[in-house]
Amino acid sequence: MKFLKKHRNIVLKMMDIIIIFLAYYVSYALINNQLIIQNEMNKMVNTIVLAIMIYSLMLHMFKTYENITRYETAYDYLVYILACLISYTIIVTLKITFHLDTIVSIRINMIAALIIVTGIISYRVILKLILTERYKIIKHDNTLKKNVLLIGAGEAATIVLGTLKTTMKDTYNVVGLIDDNSNKVNYAISGVKILGTRNDIVRICKEKNVELILFTISKISNEERKNILNICQQTGCKVRILPGTEDLIKNKNLMDSFRNVEIEDLLGRDTIKLDNKNIGKLIKGKVVLVTGGGGSIGSELCRQIIKYDPKKLVIVDIYENNLYDIEQELNYNYPNQKVYAIVASVRDKKRLNEIFEEFKPYLVFHAAAHKHVPLMETSPLEAIKNNVFGTYNVVNCSDEYNVKRFILISTDKAVNPTNIMGATKRLCEMIIQAKAKTSKTEYAAVRFGNVLGSNGSVVPLFKKQIASGGPVTVTHKDITRFFMTIPEAVSLVLQAMTYAKCGEIFVLDMGEPVKIYDMAVKLIKLSGYEPNVDMQIKITGLRPGEKLYEELLMEEEGLKQTKHEKIYIAPPSEISMEKIEDNIQILDDTIQKYNNNQKQEIKKVMKKIVPTFKEEKTVEK
Repeated sequence: MKFLKKHRNIVLKMMDIIIIFLAYYVSYALINNQLIIQNEMNKMVNTIVLAIMIYSLMLHMFKTYENITRYETAYDYLVYILACLISYTIIVTLKITFHLDTIVSIRINMIAALIIVTGIISYRVILKLILTERYKIIKHDNTLKKNVLLIGAGEAATIVLGTLKTTMKDTYNVVGLIDDNSNKVNYAISGVKILGTRNDIVRICKEKNVELILFTISKISNEERKNILNICQQTGCKVRILPGTEDLIKNKNLMDSFRNVEIEDLLGRDTIKLDNKNIGKLIKGKVVLVTGGGGSIGSELCRQIIKYDPKKLVIVDIYENNLYDIEQELNYNYPNQKVYAIVASVRDKKRLNEIFEEFKPYLVFHAAAHKHVPLMETSPLEAIKNNVFGTYNVVNCSDEYNVKRFILISTDKAVNPTNIMGATKRLCEMIIQAKAKTSKTEYAAVRFGNVLGSNGSVVPLFKKQIASGGPVTVTHKDITRFFMTIPEAVSLVLQAMTYAKCGEIFVLDMGEPVKIYDMAVKLIKLSGYEPNVDMQIKITGLRPGEKLYEELLMEEEGLKQTKHEKIYIAPPSEISMEKIEDNIQILDDTIQKYNNNQKQEIKKVMKKIVPTFKEEKTVEK
């Protein structure tokens, strides 16, 4: 079939030539009641060659080969008749005008012409019928009605129902509605019955053979959404969510208004609320510098900071592509704001001095870091150079140029670290805690867990694996992690900035830790697959430096609640700046002495500097 589509015209022309050839043989036999005799053979060959040339030319001139066979009409068939009639007339005219005895009789030409036009039209009609029927089959297969269940019986559901029952009635069959208001049960909206409450979802999906669940409730708490989605995942149906009623108005295509279930929907935690007034006071009219501003956290910081109308927003990043992207985005969305995108490495103290000298920032957010655990296990010196020395450089520049406040982006992997990356981040925390005791600049760190959707996050990986048909890979069946969204992480950073005074580490209450395996199961189920049946979950084993759980606070750190119910403070450590300077010198000597292949030697040095850094084998697996 692909060959026929690609070489359609050649096939049709060959078919026409065959019909012309056979038509003359049949015509001769009908007139003479016998097959072609030997002395008539040359005359027949001459006639057929001439006929093929003229008929083909006429059919081409009338553009019959440009027709789409499946859409040909009576008008097109009249054109075929006209082309064949003209061809016959030309042949007969040539025979009479030039007394061509080398061409068969007019009678044979006439009968051949009738056979040719009948043959050409007949096989095209047959081909049209075949193609039309095949198209109907394909179209039917592609638009088999899917049984759909709607969660919610409000305004959005009414709009969705209207569209599904009109423009999409051949694709979707709405079996019913679900609403937690039991008084609505057994009533109908637009002729579709409300079948029950959330407790009936599993039963209804089974009884009605539901394939797709559309979640149409937009005004609902995250906790309630999570609870309903947890029920939906038991059905084996694919689930799609309508973010808001306005999406129905914006999108002409109904299904484009819905999105797939995100892991944020399953966390069941409301996004933290900010004290925008205090944040605005610190940022408005001030120069703000963000290192690592092209990364997932850094770029979101820039997006939220610029809303508070800073005097200048200076974005520093070594990776020019991400830097360019965030610069273009901010310039497009905030054309009146002053955005400066600067390619620079935090390792380069001289370059940092130039930047601080030129812009003299009031606030500094330090997000630049190497953060991928397995990669840093392979290249430990790079983690030390970028994370430790990079932070040390930015901290010192902030002190030298009288920055008001400095916020370090830290991680839960800094707590009792089992890998080089976590150990370097813990040392970064120690640097700002020590510096805070000797500087007028107010230093603080913000520590949070895994950020959903960030570079290297497990969730985008799961989505890609599910989209490609699996398997979904998990390092260990019991591995757990704390999770938060990028907006939550950045909100914590901005809020912590208003509380920062002297080396505090701010921690977000992120709820209960989540099992990565359970997360994979939920995403697979809500994508319409059965885990380990339709899509496999493959256990790959813990990676170097990885542990089963993460902690947000070290055991020796006490927690104090801030004015914000979701933010806690770990008090500053007792480490001095003199001790930090000694450690920095030790690390500088280490960089000169070792290479990245001497991992154990480097780890021994880090263990002396960061006492809570444990080797992997000492961590319970």
